[in-house]
Amino acid sequence: MLKIEGIDVYYGVIRALKEVSLTVNDGEIVTLIGANGAGKTTTLRTISGLIRPKKGTITFDGQDLTRMAPNEIAGLGILQVPEGRRVFSNLTVMENLLMGAYLRRDDISRELDWVFSLFPRLKERQKQKAGTLSGGEQQMLAISRALMGKPRVILLDEPSLGLAPLLVLNIFETIKEINGQGVTILLVEQNAYMALQIAHRAYVIETGRVVMEGTGKELLNNDAVKKAYLGG
Repeated sequence: MLKIEGIDVYYGVIRALKEVSLTVNDGEIVTLIGANGAGKTTTLRTISGLIRPKKGTITFDGQDLTRMAPNEIAGLGILQVPEGRRVFSNLTVMENLLMGAYLRRDDISRELDWVFSLFPRLKERQKQKAGTLSGGEQQMLAISRALMGKPRVILLDEPSLGLAPLLVLNIFETIKEINGQGVTILLVEQNAYMALQIAHRAYVIETGRVVMEGTGKELLNNDAVKKAYLGG
């Protein structure tokens, strides 16, 4: 279980996160929704160890992550798929996938078969430079690269950003499929409607604070959420 308790994060003098607390239980899809600049990505980057909180704690299965280095956190099985995909453009698809498995010392063939079954297009393009892929294919690669690390938890940051509607549907179906294989997912997503449809639980962040939480279904039917994030 991933537990964030009362974290404050500052950028200079600006307080970006204000006593944020949330819990992600094993096997769940939990989503964070909120406007641009609300603190969603900052929350993920803090869990990953890329940003240090000024106060509060982050624990995973009882182990304190708050002062751990990002590579140590990744070694525990918490892996992030960053916003904007961030693939290694000059490396091939296969080389990107191997980079995702760099911490592993065991056989990676099972995960390789899995990502190619999830995204057959990557298998067809495995010798192609990642920078020449379409936006949708790069998103598939970014998710697959994380899966190659044999994650227990994936932090997914805006996976549908900039994708065509049909690809968005495919990505969300794949997220459900990955979760069905036992991978816990913390999802940050502007497309609140799609995110809440697949989430077991959800949190709403506004200006650095968690202002609401509930099941995905509860927030889908909440009038304030409808008005602010669902065009209702």
